[in-house]
Amino acid sequence: MKDIIMKPLITEKMTTVTEKKGNRYGFVVVKSATKEEIKEAVQELYSVDVVSVNTMVYAGKNKSRGTRSGFITGRTKAFKKAIVTLKSDQVIDFYSNV
Repeated sequence: MKDIIMKPLITEKMTTVTEKKGNRYGFVVVKSATKEEIKEAVQELYSVDVVSVNTMVYAGKNKSRGTRSGFITGRTKAFKKAIVTLKSDQVIDFYSNV
């Protein structure tokens, strides 16, 4: 189950969603993971009850920048994001181990 969830999404936008809607948390997951697998993994790792899972796949974007030696082109990584909704009385604390 640990192989499915790569890392939690701790961004400004995701923090805002968690505060406004409550009990919604984001994770970067393996591209081949299904919603059921993600649900089971979150329940096992964090000991919470998952109500729903929404997933989205982000394609990598082309990036370029100019330097003294010319233009450098590259690509950002593609990833799959999962938004997990918990029961109303449950919370995941990502900062407890820090």
